[in-house]
Amino acid sequence: MKLPPLKALPVFEAVARLRSFSQAAEELAITQSAVSHQIKQLETYLGERLFWRSGRSVTLTDEGRQYAEVVGSALLDIERASETLLGEEASRLRLSVFSSFAVRWLVPRLPELQRRHPQMDLALEMSSGNPVLSDRVADCFITIRTQAPAYSYELLYEERLFPVCSQAYWQKILRTLGRDLAPAAASGPEDPDRAPLLPAEVARFPLLSTHSIFDRAAGDWLAWYGAANATLPEAARVQHFSHMLLALEAARYHQGIALTNDYMLSTREDSADFVRLPCHAVVTGDKFHFAWKTSRRQERGIQTLRRWLVEEAIRGGLRAP
Repeated sequence: MKLPPLKALPVFEAVARLRSFSQAAEELAITQSAVSHQIKQLETYLGERLFWRSGRSVTLTDEGRQYAEVVGSALLDIERASETLLGEEASRLRLSVFSSFAVRWLVPRLPELQRRHPQMDLALEMSSGNPVLSDRVADCFITIRTQAPAYSYELLYEERLFPVCSQAYWQKILRTLGRDLAPAAASGPEDPDRAPLLPAEVARFPLLSTHSIFDRAAGDWLAWYGAANATLPEAARVQHFSHMLLALEAARYHQGIALTNDYMLSTREDSADFVRLPCHAVVTGDKFHFAWKTSRRQERGIQTLRRWLVEEAIRGGLRAP
């Protein structure tokens, strides 16, 4: 069996992950010159350059990126196999999750996870978009993409958008439309006895739009109006935000009407600050799944986290039993 210099592999993995020779040296408790020596030794053995170095900036070459993918996964497999034989299988997991899902749904529930499974050490990796499913990124994921063939998936939530505003802004809407100042319903289902707002009435007020949902200007409101067989009026005042968290904060501070989803209002105490307008909802087509590598399906920590997430999704109304 022809193997590369084995001592160099953990050093290479650390530099590739941290994009820094000095941080890798600190993590491995060795000198920076020792890191450089190990990387040079590995590059000489492979006959390929693995990193481009410019001052303190370190980037992987194409060959280095391909090599890091395999080496990182292999080292993790060796670590897990060793822990199992030693009887020290740990429940240390890195979960990559969308920032809005983490902030508004997952983080408020973590104390319950820690109470029920105190042995689990969960590290959250925030993701603004769909992450690459790879052991180098995280051990498991919450993602809307299910194309990676090496992974298994469990449905947590199928997204739908509905309009909300602040309690104070709801009173302003009622006064403007000449309706009774009825008590406001918070984030739950709209009151069936309350007369619904028509799309044309909603357009009389500023519309807070999240660009990232459909990746185009006012895409969320265009879809919402389309679901009612209507068109977004040209005269509508649309204020644009890159992220739903920003649009929801703007709604909290009485700046208009935002489209949000169930998980954004399902847990936090401040959900009572918002009123769900008596209007229709629109399904975006995004389905949130918990994803894990199929080859790791026997790992206790991953299956414990999977079962807990499904139970919480059902209990919170995101997913049907």
